[in-house]
Amino acid sequence: MMKRVLLIIFLISTLQCVAFSDPARIELLHRHSPKLNGNARPKTQLERIKELVQSDMTRQKMISHKRRKDCESGTSINNNTAVEMPLRAGRDYGTGQYFVQFKVGTPPQKFTLIVDTTTELTWVNCRYRCGRNCNKKNTTTQPPHRRVFKADLSSSFKTVPCLSQMCKVDLMNLFSLARCPTPLNPCAYDYRYIDGSAALGIFANETVTLVHGNHRKTKLKNVLIGCSSSFQGQSFANADGIVGLAYNKYSFANKASEKFGGKFSYCLVDHLSHKNVSNYLMFGASKNESLLSGKMRYTKLDLGLLSPFYAVDVMGISIGGVMLKIPFTVWDAKSGGGTVVDSGTSLTLLAEAAYKPVMAALEMSVSKFKRVHLNGLPMEYCFNSTGFKDSLVPKLVFHFTDGARFEPHSKSYVIDVADGVKCLGFVSQSWPSISSIGNIMQQNHLWEFDLRKSKLGFAPSTCI
Repeated sequence: MMKRVLLIIFLISTLQCVAFSDPARIELLHRHSPKLNGNARPKTQLERIKELVQSDMTRQKMISHKRRKDCESGTSINNNTAVEMPLRAGRDYGTGQYFVQFKVGTPPQKFTLIVDTTTELTWVNCRYRCGRNCNKKNTTTQPPHRRVFKADLSSSFKTVPCLSQMCKVDLMNLFSLARCPTPLNPCAYDYRYIDGSAALGIFANETVTLVHGNHRKTKLKNVLIGCSSSFQGQSFANADGIVGLAYNKYSFANKASEKFGGKFSYCLVDHLSHKNVSNYLMFGASKNESLLSGKMRYTKLDLGLLSPFYAVDVMGISIGGVMLKIPFTVWDAKSGGGTVVDSGTSLTLLAEAAYKPVMAALEMSVSKFKRVHLNGLPMEYCFNSTGFKDSLVPKLVFHFTDGARFEPHSKSYVIDVADGVKCLGFVSQSWPSISSIGNIMQQNHLWEFDLRKSKLGFAPSTCI
């Protein structure tokens, strides 16, 4: 009898240890946030849009390059308090990404990192074994405000040995290097981006501290991070590194989601929001339904289909209730197409066979407005928006194969680019290509990525 009682007590204690609890929140930094902008000259709306489009073009090359590389190589494709992080957008920083403030190490050191759903590796600007020189200025050319993670001052920093199976096999897709002077040397990486940007450093397991919206803290131990001793390229302008939220065994999204019930979510503010508007990146199930202004809908998340990206099964696009004639191959990843949800791409990029009918249908609704041509902007159709009303534009809907429908607001695809000028917010991609639902199309919606059940939830939201 006593053994049975002890067994019951043990089981109850175990269940309590793995029970779900409140989500963990991290603030997403808005593009106009004074925390990031400093005293920099504010760019005009047109300058910002041009930079975002240029960034999108480079990013799409990276996605296509990664997809081709995987095809050629034959690559197959504890629950605790949830965490929510405030997220702000990178509008004034030459990038289309959003930013979070992140704490790494023991004791925690604070950094501002880009949030990227197509990057597997989380890395920070870092110095390792710098001894007495730790407090001296880094030799890497960088803005004076950029922070440096001093790995020697963290008691929880543990390098990955270069002779380990993890380094030689598991981390190959994260650009681990083969060199290994001695068995105890750290596993090194040379992480290259298609735009010529690069980050070089060593892999380590480290503790990351997440701060809840109620100021409580949760520590995630043994998180794989990159300690980048040098990096270069516009991709990292005004950031201390990257939070990798792509789908990968070692990504931060996977590590944090394991602890918080297998879910993470975000809600993106309008790209024209005021400076002090912010919202949250959340790990764990969201319990605040008051932020939703519509029903939560779910569709299949095709994890591994276009790894490490978050692929969805689109079957078509309708405009004004009429399904457009788009070849199915556009949406079929096995035929060279496919669709991903990407927080790091600003505009929505469509394969040419989808782009043309979408543009033709939308152009009809704005044809009475004088067309405007803007140099250096690859968006095909722009117009003088004097007298324009959102009600003039027919409803655009993404239809998924399982019956789910995503219905963005018209301001997410007829976007402001300058005073008195709007453009249809799509860019064409030559075939074969992956279509990307960008962050402007996603704005004012909550997006929930359930990695355990392989489903994507979305609902209209105020994001405030």
